[in-house]
Amino acid sequence: MKKTAVVTGSSRGIGYAIARQLGLDGFNVVIVATGSREKNIDAIRRLEEEGITVGYVQANVADHDDRLRIVSESVQLFGRIDVLVNNAGVAPLVRADLLEMTEESFDRVVGINTKGNMFLTQAVARQMIAQEPIEKRKGVIVNISSCSSVVSSTSRGEYCVSKAGISMLTTLFSDRLASEGILVHEVRPGVIATDMTSAVQAKYDRLIEDGLFPIARWGTPEDVAGAVSALVSDKFLYTTGNYIDVDGGFHIKRL
Repeated sequence: MKKTAVVTGSSRGIGYAIARQLGLDGFNVVIVATGSREKNIDAIRRLEEEGITVGYVQANVADHDDRLRIVSESVQLFGRIDVLVNNAGVAPLVRADLLEMTEESFDRVVGINTKGNMFLTQAVARQMIAQEPIEKRKGVIVNISSCSSVVSSTSRGEYCVSKAGISMLTTLFSDRLASEGILVHEVRPGVIATDMTSAVQAKYDRLIEDGLFPIARWGTPEDVAGAVSALVSDKFLYTTGNYIDVDGGFHIKRL
C-alpha cells in the first residue's frame, strides 16, 4: 500500500523541498498552503512532472475548522495519513526589541507556529491511531522547529518562544504516541536560504564569512528535506522524541 505524507506550508521553500523529497521517496503528497490551488499550480505541476502523486488542501493551520479539513480531505484523497510534517510557520511581521514586542505579534506567531502545530498534530494522531499499521507503525510526525528554539534573538522573541514550544510538543507527543505505534521527531534548521531569510542575507553572509558556522555555507531547503526523508524511513523504528540539527554545526560550542 502506498503511504501518504501531509506537509504543511509546502507550496515553496523548505516545505516544498520536503514534499518533493517525500514524493520521490514514493509517498503520495498532500500540499497544505494558505493560497489557492490556482495560485500554486506551477508548484503542483512541477511535482507531477516528476511522477509524484499530489493532493492540495488550502488551509490555515491557525484555524480550527481548517485543521480538521486538512485531515478529512487528505483521507478522502488517499485513504490514510502516514506522515505529518508540521512545517508551516511565520516570522514576526516586524522585528521588535523584546521590550517593544506587541501582544498582537506574539499571538499571531505563536498561534500559527505552536498552537497550529499542537492541534493539527492532535487531529492527525487520532486519524493515525484509527489506521492499520504499515511496517510496524501507524505513523510518523516530524516537527520543523528551528535553532531559535534554543538560541536567543531578542529582536524576535515571539518566534523563539514559538519554536521552543514546538520542541516541547515533540517531547509530549512522542511520549504520548509511542504506545500507539506513532513516532515523533524534530528537525531544527539553522540559516537556510528561503524567502524568510532573504531580508537578512547580508547579515548571514557576513556571519558565514566570519566563521560562525563550521560548515561555511548557507543551508538549503534540500538539506532539511534530506533529514526528514531519513526520519520517516524505516531506518528509525526504535527512535522517537529526538531532534536533528540541520545548521552547519552552529550548535557546536567552540573556544
